[in-house]
Amino acid sequence: MTLILASTSPIRRQMLAAAGVAFETAKPQVDEDEIKSRLSDSSEIALALAQAKALDVSAASPDGWVIGSDSVVSVDGRLFDKPRDRSEAEDHLRFFSGRTMVLTSGVALGRGRVIDWSHVESAKLIVRALSDAFIDTYLDSEWPEVGYCVGVFRMEGRGVQLFEEIEGNHFTILGMPLLPLLGALRERGILQV
Repeated sequence: MTLILASTSPIRRQMLAAAGVAFETAKPQVDEDEIKSRLSDSSEIALALAQAKALDVSAASPDGWVIGSDSVVSVDGRLFDKPRDRSEAEDHLRFFSGRTMVLTSGVALGRGRVIDWSHVESAKLIVRALSDAFIDTYLDSEWPEVGYCVGVFRMEGRGVQLFEEIEGNHFTILGMPLLPLLGALRERGILQV
């Protein structure tokens, strides 16, 4: 049975591989801006993006199971996209400084152009006060890799230094609610019980 991850995210690939899940990857063709323009709630956006990615890739692989996943970051009610460049990454980090970031990750499982299962959950990350000097040093070491991350951090790297407190599931923060997904895969006979 073919399992396809509809993502080019290295961390999502690493999570599945580390869990012992055999899968292939495919790059979804989804207009994220269009989806974000229709919705305003972080949970709805993360779930809609995950489902759209699973549906897109399942159209080309009707017999395979497809995992779609995406994450959304909001701070003080403002939604953030991945930074377009280092200057915007600096602006994002300055805005995040001393505030609470809500990171919402959605995951969906589709087959034959139908979403069979989906799940969304959020985590709260309290960003410590960040000095301009820290932001510069941080981006000197982490750019451009964090440019592919909506919150301008990689929890598995120096990004952990941005936070003073975290509430939520580690895998959700990494970008995919892995434990619920593994349960859904077992329920469908894709993974051993």
